Amino acid sequence: MSRRWTLIALPLLWVAVLASAIAVVRARHESRTLFVQLERLSAERDALNIAWSQQQVEQSVWSNPAFVEQVAVNRRQMRFAKPDEVRILAP
Repeated sequence: MSRRWTLIALPLLWVAVLASAIAVVRARHESRTLFVQLERLSAERDALNIAWSQQQVEQSVWSNPAFVEQVAVNRRQMRFAKPDEVRILAP
């Protein structure tokens, strides 16, 4: 009976070891795939943070009254109206 049990148990153990090895390989592959995805998403997050910071700086520059006045004068040839050019209308 011991010999018979060995003939049955050995192939079953061999199959269990192979299944375990395949599971380990698959788990490592999935782990590497997820790590690559994590790195890609981290790089995308960093790029978006940089773009957002640049947008914040640009917004602060454009909201500066001195900069707006400079752009109006230099690019649009705008100027302040002289007092005699201003007309006030009654409602």
